[in-house]
Amino acid sequence: MTTPNKTFQSPDLPLDELLSNVKAGKVQLPDFQREWVWDDDHVKSLLASVSLSYPIGAIMMLQADPNDMTFRPLPLAGVKLSDHHPPEHLVLDGQQRLTSLFLSLRSGVVVETRDTRKNPVKRWYYIDIVKALNPNEDREEAIFGAPEDRVVRDFRGEAIADYSTPEKEFEADVFPLAQILDSSDWRNNYSRFWEFDPEHIQRFTEFHEQVIKRFEQYQVPAIVLVKETPKEAVCQVFEKVNTGGVSLTVFELLTATYAVSNFRLRDDWREREKRLREELVLRAVLDTDFLQSITLLATRARRAQAKAAGEPPEKWPGISCKRKDVLKLKLADYRRWADEVEAALKHAAKLLHSQKVFSSGDLPYRTQLVPLAAILCVLGGKAENEGVRQKLIRWLWCGVLGELYGSATESRFAKDVAEVVAWVEGGPEPSTVSDALFRRGRLYTLRTRNSAAYKGMYALLMRDGCEDFRTGDTIERATYFDESIDIHHLFPQKWCLDNDIEPSRFNSIINKSPLSAKTNRMIGGNAPGDYLERMQKSAEIGTDRMDEIILTHAASPEQMRANDFEAFYAAREQALLDRIEKAMGKPVLGRDDAEVQEDGVDDDEADA
Repeated sequence: MTTPNKTFQSPDLPLDELLSNVKAGKVQLPDFQREWVWDDDHVKSLLASVSLSYPIGAIMMLQADPNDMTFRPLPLAGVKLSDHHPPEHLVLDGQQRLTSLFLSLRSGVVVETRDTRKNPVKRWYYIDIVKALNPNEDREEAIFGAPEDRVVRDFRGEAIADYSTPEKEFEADVFPLAQILDSSDWRNNYSRFWEFDPEHIQRFTEFHEQVIKRFEQYQVPAIVLVKETPKEAVCQVFEKVNTGGVSLTVFELLTATYAVSNFRLRDDWREREKRLREELVLRAVLDTDFLQSITLLATRARRAQAKAAGEPPEKWPGISCKRKDVLKLKLADYRRWADEVEAALKHAAKLLHSQKVFSSGDLPYRTQLVPLAAILCVLGGKAENEGVRQKLIRWLWCGVLGELYGSATESRFAKDVAEVVAWVEGGPEPSTVSDALFRRGRLYTLRTRNSAAYKGMYALLMRDGCEDFRTGDTIERATYFDESIDIHHLFPQKWCLDNDIEPSRFNSIINKSPLSAKTNRMIGGNAPGDYLERMQKSAEIGTDRMDEIILTHAASPEQMRANDFEAFYAAREQALLDRIEKAMGKPVLGRDDAEVQEDGVDDDEADA
């Protein structure tokens, strides 16, 4: 029976040796690790545990290969290296504990930490010898921090304890933990200070046996992954053992990887993000979205290369942007595609503007931008052609109204890139178009911006030319922001409640439409028949013209003027379904059913 290769070792590491290796740069951090953040109480509690030989948990490290640095190494906080030192190990888990021990015991500098109120403080750590030897004293009470000048003051600023010289430390019987791993000189000077008094010599002897030796002999359990461990496995292990509660992103991991080649991914993205954020609709785009678009293009290019080289289809790599694929993204791929993806995202913003999606808050699916940017890169100038553009718009609306980008999106992204491009070139409809369904009952449950389809209906009404009741203007990018356009009730909430209409009905998208903030204030809680008449007079709009405006909202002027909510609701439902069918290019499911139940989709489902 063959024993599988062991992928890790589990040694116990002497604390003194481990901290010496940290100081020498033999133990460092991968660049994706976050900053040291432990506060004063955490540090004291850790030191107390070591002083009692209590376990502090294992640390996890990765063997570093100096000939193949997967991640850029960084020294731990407080480590000063004169030049580049290739590490022997990289810390994956235990950074906070290891850094705290190094700073307080071996760094030789004051520890910059925070108090319980998160205010920055500087501390030297001490242990009270008398308290430490008292079995009735809590060990954490024996350990304390002194400020940078080593003078403890009360709230008035008056000195209440002074440890600013070794003699004052000897007199107070407090031991500086920064010297606990090399205590002989302090001990000799302590004895001389007390003129070799037997009582003090005995006290320190007991302190050495009960406390100092525990630090000197302390063994830190470790799990050491072998250097052959794949990058994606390292990342997975890191996330499973990381107790910080913050998921590590592929962007952070690639930042560390590219840094080995002296490429600062974070700086590069920061500049691109600044340019992208000039378009309000792109402010939701994440660094990981950007990398996914590039990965789709890179994997597509590799597939095309394999095909052109005559390799059999079963050996063609797939188009993909799953986590493992992004982690394999080479720096050359990033450099090849980054500018094109940035330009494609700006092109996507123009396409969204044409569909009346102007801000990131109204963007139905941020995630749909990932395949859209890649598709636009592949199509290039062809995407400007009207026929191609209309196909992209239909694909966009099918994804939004079919609510297809809420989960398990990476597989759909890959299919989108291949299938939409093929569709443009005369192939069959892509899955996103053929899979998309809108059920009539879903219209009743669209009540909040938490659903992509709700945002989509809002944009669709603006795209199809709805005009403001007061100004008669259609909604363009400038008026959208200048007039504070938002989606509002046509039959106001107050009126509906006064007339015993269920909130689940009057809060549906069927009773809402885009209007300016000023127009909505004029509507107030009044009946439609009343506010329409008053608005006509105020804006000097004739009845026929006002009816035309109402019709642009897919609403009936007669039913609104008559305050007939039920007739209005039924007629507008059908008018909105017409708009949906036109946008998706396919019929609404269950439209002709005599009885329609509310769709079971939760309107609070996140749209990403």
